[in-house]
Amino acid sequence: MQIAINNASEIARAAKEFIDAMGGRKIFAFYGEMGVGKTTFISEVCRQLGVDETANSPSFSIANEYRAEPSGERIYHFDFYRLESPQEALDLGAEDYFYSGDLCLIEWPEMIGDLLPEDAVRVEITADHETGARTVSFD
Repeated sequence: MQIAINNASEIARAAKEFIDAMGGRKIFAFYGEMGVGKTTFISEVCRQLGVDETANSPSFSIANEYRAEPSGERIYHFDFYRLESPQEALDLGAEDYFYSGDLCLIEWPEMIGDLLPEDAVRVEITADHETGARTVSFD
């Protein structure tokens, strides 16, 4: 599936489309170059799911936990960019989060190597640098 985001005003619509397509899947691995909008998109997905607080990049904390209201569903947002090895993710307890049954939204999954579960959905965000448009692609 591909979702086009032609400008910033379309992010909410794109996040809704993404959520509608998630099905029962719980682990989403976001790939894309630095600055392509992974955090912005994940933040809007969280907002659309009912997270009241602003979902920021967990660059320094590595993982943020949010609660969707009114369901109380836990959502984990990871940013593994600063990891120096997959062992750091293990030390953080990443596998416990991944197999918790809670929603996991992962930035920079390439930094954790084989720790990423096989059932993780690969989400690719690409940018058209001439127009500023973004495309969110996943299966």
